[in-house]
Amino acid sequence: MADHKVLTGAHVVLPTGIVENGRVIVDSGLIAGSAPEDAERIDLTGHWLVPGFVDTHNHGGGGASFTSGTAEEVLQGVRTHRLHGTTTTVASLVTGEMDFLAERAGLLSELAEQGEIAGIHFEGPFISPCRKGAHDETLLRYPDPAEVRKLVDAAHGHAKMVTLATELPGGLDSVRLLAERGVIAAIGHTDATYEQTVAAIDAGATVATHLYNAMPALGHRAPGPIAALLEDERITVELINDGTHLHPAALELAFHHAGPGRVALITDAMDAAGFGDGRYMLGPLEVEVKDSVARLVEGGSIAGSTLTLDRAFKRSVTVDGLPVESVVQAISANPARLLGLYDRVGSLEPGKDADIVVLDADFTLKGVMRKGAWVVEPALAAAV
Repeated sequence: MADHKVLTGAHVVLPTGIVENGRVIVDSGLIAGSAPEDAERIDLTGHWLVPGFVDTHNHGGGGASFTSGTAEEVLQGVRTHRLHGTTTTVASLVTGEMDFLAERAGLLSELAEQGEIAGIHFEGPFISPCRKGAHDETLLRYPDPAEVRKLVDAAHGHAKMVTLATELPGGLDSVRLLAERGVIAAIGHTDATYEQTVAAIDAGATVATHLYNAMPALGHRAPGPIAALLEDERITVELINDGTHLHPAALELAFHHAGPGRVALITDAMDAAGFGDGRYMLGPLEVEVKDSVARLVEGGSIAGSTLTLDRAFKRSVTVDGLPVESVVQAISANPARLLGLYDRVGSLEPGKDADIVVLDADFTLKGVMRKGAWVVEPALAAAV
């Protein structure tokens, strides 16, 4: 019964808590409630079993860019992240010409139809020149609802998220449009005040694009967007936990104030993720990756990350001391809910896709299963 596998002996992280010496049954690509007598049994004693990771903000990896690569190159990037535990990936685009972005959305929508990616995220061009980060300022534009609609339509139903500087002309109307269309309106690359951010949340925004990064710092007289985004129960905050984008105290503040149910750990990865140091292009801008940190050649702005979610998971537990259950919420369950996919992925429950990550006692990745098939087969597992 090759389609039946029983992963036994591990610490299994379920929505209800950690089950010691637990087991997960896989049947025909799904998690099952029972197994036949002759199912293959794989002893994972001393390991952790957690749900496959869900990345809502990712620009590429393995040397491939989601913004400029061919369909095969995009798949190469997706596969690179699968090797690091990300079984569900949203492809993020950076600022570009409107026609170019519409064309890219068309290509990516075909991969979404095939189930290779979980949808498309437009990060730009509707962002603030004051907080542009690694985006080409000459291509930025106001969030005119008609133009926002053009990009959403070009994605053929697969637009999942649009990042906006909601304080710009047309920002609130664009948020309302996105909310009506069932697309996540994310506040990011913004110079908004506290009051402007509250207005955007009231209009329907539900995500903070990489909280803290590319927005005004938290101030005691002018609290800015960070306070508004942390305090509102309707907002999920993205965090890039690579040790470069955030100080550990800032990460802890977000987890403490928003709670583990409102955090989504993301990579914001660019094509150097899983590939190495060197020179790369992020949209039309040149990036140098040195010691795994990506910065624009001109100006030195941080340009995405080279992070993979297995490293984010390990760092969150071993460096930041977060409970394993909280990290699983932030790296799997919460982003799956955000994307409307929690009925299929995001937890180890019967009936869901068998998307599973195997970690050793030190939280180093040892195995990845996607839809019941090993992407990375755990070498330490002894089949019995």
